[in-house]
Amino acid sequence: MDSRTTAAAWPPLPLSEWEGTHAALHRWMQVIGKLRLAGTAWTNHSWHVALPLTGRGIGTGPLPCGDRFWQADFDFLDHRLQISASDGASAALPLEPQSVAQFHAGVKQALQSLGIPMDISSRPCEIPDALPFERDTELRPYDGDAVRRYWRILLQVDRVLRTFRARFRGKSSPVHFFWGAMDLAVTRFSGRAAPPHPGGVPNLADWVVREAYSHEVSSCGFWAGPGLGYPAFYAYAYPEPEGFSAAAVQPAAAFYSQSLREFILPYDAVRQAPDPQAELLLFLQSSYAAAADRGQWDRAGLECTLPPSSAIPSTAGP
Repeated sequence: MDSRTTAAAWPPLPLSEWEGTHAALHRWMQVIGKLRLAGTAWTNHSWHVALPLTGRGIGTGPLPCGDRFWQADFDFLDHRLQISASDGASAALPLEPQSVAQFHAGVKQALQSLGIPMDISSRPCEIPDALPFERDTELRPYDGDAVRRYWRILLQVDRVLRTFRARFRGKSSPVHFFWGAMDLAVTRFSGRAAPPHPGGVPNLADWVVREAYSHEVSSCGFWAGPGLGYPAFYAYAYPEPEGFSAAAVQPAAAFYSQSLREFILPYDAVRQAPDPQAELLLFLQSSYAAAADRGQWDRAGLECTLPPSSAIPSTAGP
């Protein structure tokens, strides 16, 4: 992979340049995420709510509606929300500057035209002091180029997280995108029960949080940086074992945030590395080892060695 390929695969994404668009996209995704929540059976640790990445953006996957199925897809190539039903019917909404209320109403109208009900709570989750969708009438920006770069980064991160996940034979989550906090994550489990989580996540019931953290975890992922100021990778453990914050997590750019209570690796440190994939895997593995060793996990029983053919596929293609 030459430097031009690396730059295209891991483009710059300063939060300050698209923060307004990110806030809009976050709320629009909550509308669609709640539709997935309403249309899927509950799965442990709320895994059923996550949205899968697609070859054109992020979507819901197929959802039932009587004998039919339908799905909604954020298309970040053509910048539209595409809604498709299994009987061939479809509708689309443009992704463009608009309010959350306009987007919410547009989705509702499109679903009604397809005979699909929209019975969801209109209060955003995990966003402090957020207005209900229909009352959020502020015009919000949409920077299509930034959104496309964001999605391309998510695809690269997904690829690396899947490789990391494959090295663990114990219970592990899928690699999935949570619309509550807008992060792409994967979680490993020790197999032991954890103490009850204190809860306190904005606009999210404590019982949901406690069920999500019912067992010991080592979790890692990527988010665009709201609350931090720049895009970054993170890694944390629950419950946090003694000495975790003082662990020598690699690479050198990684550090422990006392306010967030997790290790942080700035995205730019990965993007600018000679081998971004290797740099990110080093962070994922060393932060997991810090949690597993200090938490006395059964690493020999939980981890596995993969054949050489399991290396991360090249971004350059065949």
